[in-house]
Amino acid sequence: MPQSLAQIYIHIIFSTKSRVPFLDDRKIREKMHAYLAAVFREYDSKAIIGGGMPDHVHILSNLSRKFTIAEIVREAKRNSSKWVKTEGDTLSKFGWQNGYGVFSVSRSNMSQVQAYIRNQENHHTGMDFRNEYRKFLRRHWVEFDERYV
Repeated sequence: MPQSLAQIYIHIIFSTKSRVPFLDDRKIREKMHAYLAAVFREYDSKAIIGGGMPDHVHILSNLSRKFTIAEIVREAKRNSSKWVKTEGDTLSKFGWQNGYGVFSVSRSNMSQVQAYIRNQENHHTGMDFRNEYRKFLRRHWVEFDERYV
């Protein structure tokens, strides 16, 4: 076969350092999602939708066949952290938590994941980030160390 093709979708979740609500300003949060999408494009991955809350982000993306998940997430965090610190004094100590969660998404589930990401504010009226993350990990049968949730 003379060409390499892939169509893999992933849902990535990561939080701010110590779950500090650095992204509480809606405009900054929207700019952050746009910035992360731009970094994903640089790494041959299209962020289909980004969303989240003041203390974490969700990204639905296709996965590049040229770069690993670890490379893409590392660069997205590194570059966005540098950028957002230039957006004001209140963001000068911004940082992302080490680690991330990544979950496979079937093509048939794309619309449900997009709706989930789009409706983060409604979803989080009754559930904090840690409980949401535990729920994802359990739903996808991922073993985890509670100390790092």
